[in-house]
Amino acid sequence: DCDKKLLILTGEDLSGANLFGVDFTSTDLRNTNLLAANFEKATLVRASLADSAAKGARFDKIEAYRTDFSHMDAQGAVFTSAEVQRSNFQDANLTNVDFTKAELGRAQFHDADISGSRFSFANLARADFRGATFTAPMDFDRAYFFLTRIEGLDLSNSSGLSQWQLHMAFGDAPDELASGLAGPGDWPRI
Repeated sequence: DCDKKLLILTGEDLSGANLFGVDFTSTDLRNTNLLAANFEKATLVRASLADSAAKGARFDKIEAYRTDFSHMDAQGAVFTSAEVQRSNFQDANLTNVDFTKAELGRAQFHDADISGSRFSFANLARADFRGATFTAPMDFDRAYFFLTRIEGLDLSNSSGLSQWQLHMAFGDAPDELASGLAGPGDWPRI
């Protein structure tokens, strides 16, 4: 529960650190070693974790509006019930990340690797997945897809995706959907 607002901690080694509840508002954590660090319930509003190594890190229940996670290597990280609206995950390695029940409204996933990630019950309203890739199945069970951008995303190997979710999303590739699903007749909607 300490206050680490507005600091420059670029390049620090915080691997394995217990940062539970720490306030990192507007703190620069770029290029930082965050391997297996625990950020549960931390505040990361407008912070930058760009280019950091965060394999296995815990970001459960964080508050991270407009936070920069771009180019971060977060394989196996956990973002369950995290508040990460309008955050940037561009070019991040998010393989096997757990975003269950996360608030990801307007989050940017451009060119991110989201292989094997779980978005069960996540709010993906207006999130942008254009250019994202995945080579392992993803779970979208009951995720909220209001105006979610999925153009060019091959969802044929995803699980938990329902027709009602597709009717709320933007898309352009109805032939790249899981068996039994079809793109709405009004795709693309921009």
